[in-house]
Amino acid sequence: MRPDAVNTAFVLNMQRKLYRWSHANSEKWFADLFNLVCDRRTLGHAWRRLARNAGSRTPGTDGMTRRKVEQRPGGVEQFLAEIREELRSGIYKPELVRQRLIPKAGKPGRFRPLGIPTLKDRLVQMALKLVLEPIFEADFYPTSFGFRRGRSTHDALAIVQKHLHPTKHGTSPVRFVVEGDIKGCFDAIDHHLLMEQVRGRIQDRKVLRLVLAFLKAGILVEGTIRHPITGTPQGGVLSPLLANVYLTSLDERYGRWTPRPRERLQNAADRRHYDRKRGRPTFQIARYADDFVILVTGTKDESMAERDKLAAFLKQELRMELSLEKTLVTDVGDGFDFLGYRIIQTKARRTGHLVGNLYIPKGKVQRLRDAIKSRIRTCPTGHSLAQLIGELNSIILGWRTYYRHATGASREFSKLDWWLSDRVLRWLRKKHPKATWPMLRRYRMPTEPGKRRLVWGDGRTRLRSFVTGGTMQYPWRGIMITNGWDDAPRRQGHVPVAALWDALNRLAGLTAPAA
Repeated sequence: MRPDAVNTAFVLNMQRKLYRWSHANSEKWFADLFNLVCDRRTLGHAWRRLARNAGSRTPGTDGMTRRKVEQRPGGVEQFLAEIREELRSGIYKPELVRQRLIPKAGKPGRFRPLGIPTLKDRLVQMALKLVLEPIFEADFYPTSFGFRRGRSTHDALAIVQKHLHPTKHGTSPVRFVVEGDIKGCFDAIDHHLLMEQVRGRIQDRKVLRLVLAFLKAGILVEGTIRHPITGTPQGGVLSPLLANVYLTSLDERYGRWTPRPRERLQNAADRRHYDRKRGRPTFQIARYADDFVILVTGTKDESMAERDKLAAFLKQELRMELSLEKTLVTDVGDGFDFLGYRIIQTKARRTGHLVGNLYIPKGKVQRLRDAIKSRIRTCPTGHSLAQLIGELNSIILGWRTYYRHATGASREFSKLDWWLSDRVLRWLRKKHPKATWPMLRRYRMPTEPGKRRLVWGDGRTRLRSFVTGGTMQYPWRGIMITNGWDDAPRRQGHVPVAALWDALNRLAGLTAPAA
């Protein structure tokens, strides 16, 4: 059996057990985890996960990359053995984090700090994440969707859209939305409060010291070393998990109206119904990392009052600041922005009922056009058309995949295809200034053999189109989404996760097949 398969089976078994124990007892402490972090199979699996990521080609302050590790004497095995020995002997210490400033999309002159740990530190963080994630996953609220297994931005959008649809009792009672915005969320995380939350589950002192060491690791900024007092470095493998642990307090604040971990969905629905019957406002949160919206059943004054209470809560409990200028209270009929979509409650064409619809914001379309213009404008005419198409295809594929679930996406995609075709034609005319249209037409090729639709192409390279692949409504997966460690069967007739794990174990030879 291949070592990779054995490592994967060991890690999945370990994660399933940790999750099951954590889910069964919300007050259980885990005291012997360091040996799991140092295990050869955990480090081997962590390396495999890390090597698949394009970031493994980006060096930290030590200049080490995946390729350099593989070319060293002893290769990857020697590299992992050295890290394991440093961890077990207690001499391991995180190195400086190299910081780069990344421009914020659509915000000229504003940058987001991105921390780049060394490859060794990323590997240890990955091993830590593999062990800690299933423990804390059992405590996360089902209304949290950011950086969690099996969940995506579209699941967060789907739950918001669902709350704006009619219910069996009539039109959705949600009338207002509070659009949350925390100032510098990742940079404002208090280390002391975060470690207190981590200690609520983890009692292994070596693991706790390792987590704190990553939080306190120095940051190299333009040749100067800065020692952080607050914050988790964006770009670290462990940072999203720690941020979710910290922001769980925000989900707890709205636990009366949203389902809690290990709780039946009906319980939260009953509490909301109880409050509405008595004329009290209800507040339901949907959160993706530090981006969140609060759906309000109540008046605008009650929504404004909740916004002020939320600001006080964040300041007192989490030592964070809510941006009151950006935290807007919006009528659902006017629409609001969340995770790159524009969400508006409008009348359905067939029934006339008020429903929640997802639209592509005009600003996002214009930003896409500006990005494509810039890419085409900076592409030298000495390059071949295939090179230009290769650069454009990655943009087209990512954009159309994300926005294919929007209402009216096909109409917007068709406009973009016509516009993009014209931009490529202009580039070709610049490349071949004396060419006539019959000469340029040789670059018009069918998308596939036998297809009548023509696109720009060069050799075997074809320009992707936005309309290819079509559009579709995002499938509603509910709020209790399986994470792969639970025993709940997947929807739509999929094989239960437990059966998949057992089959994998048998293939790896770790368990005997059933008689």
